[in-house]
Amino acid sequence: MANDLNSGTVKGYGYDAGAGVVGIACSDAFDQAPDGFRPSDAMEGCRSVIVLGSPFPQEAILGNPVGYIDIRNEINARMKDIAKNVSKRIKDDGYKVKIVSGIDGKWVDGMQHGSISLKHAAELAGLGFIGRNYLLINPEHGTLLWFNAILTDAELVPDERIRNTVCGDCDRCVILCPSKALDDPASFGKKACSGTMFKMVGSKWEIKCYLCRKICPHRFGIKA
Repeated sequence: MANDLNSGTVKGYGYDAGAGVVGIACSDAFDQAPDGFRPSDAMEGCRSVIVLGSPFPQEAILGNPVGYIDIRNEINARMKDIAKNVSKRIKDDGYKVKIVSGIDGKWVDGMQHGSISLKHAAELAGLGFIGRNYLLINPEHGTLLWFNAILTDAELVPDERIRNTVCGDCDRCVILCPSKALDDPASFGKKACSGTMFKMVGSKWEIKCYLCRKICPHRFGIKA
């Protein structure tokens, strides 16, 4: 029999495990996602999506790509441990869970396809908003957050979405994007972006471009 579980308790699990930010979205809020990429497609009976975010140091985007990759991999490994910790506690409360990691998914034609979009999940969970650079911008941490999520059949009260138009007329990322992936605000050029961002080195993919994250005026948080 499942124990009573509320949003506050779940967020406490996340912070106790070491997450920097925690937000909750209702599974039904993903109705605009493509078929096959909704929480209910990834886990039958999913009612809530718990988004866990971890900030990374400013130095990561001010240095070279090798340092960026090392920090990214380190944080993603830590985020997996955080998600496992939180998932175990929710499971012990009697609910089903499934972890969605930022580095999981399949590579198809040079693009990574995860079971759900974590940046959209973070937006729906009230952790920020997707900017003109197609990155999640958090008021406190800017673009310096990486995410994973936990799908669960627990029915939790979702967080309110953040509505913001901070990008305004700024088009710095659009102008400087080497792949021109941001030219159309209504349609992100994911394939073009992936073709520039990732390069095969030896037998593995490595990140070569993160300019949109690096040059955003709000990359370190939104100035009052």
